[in-house]
Amino acid sequence: MPRFFTQDHEWIDADGDTATVGITEYAQGQLGDIVFVETPDAGKEFARGDDAAVVESVKAASDVYSPVSGTVTEANGDLDDSPELVNEDPEGRGWFFKLALKDRRELDGLMDETKYKAFVDGL
Repeated sequence: MPRFFTQDHEWIDADGDTATVGITEYAQGQLGDIVFVETPDAGKEFARGDDAAVVESVKAASDVYSPVSGTVTEANGDLDDSPELVNEDPEGRGWFFKLALKDRRELDGLMDETKYKAFVDGL
């Protein structure tokens, strides 16, 4: 399953017409201890770049953007009671939401892992 990244430090795993979205290891490291996560409700539609979720840490609150257009099919309910999952496993169990992709071609505008690593190394 290919993984893509944004310059806003979201990752997205695309599997057919479904995608899973979260924030990167780099992003969680910058935020520090996560204390609250607000995920979108199933059925909510987003255009690429829309505010989709909120993550709050001891340092700051940040928006999480939808990397592509689509309809939310599932939010990670585990984050309601355990927002620290984002710190523990940001690119695994700490995922935020799943989307039914509206247009897979939008994935072409995102970075692959190699390009994202170079992007982060340049920050």
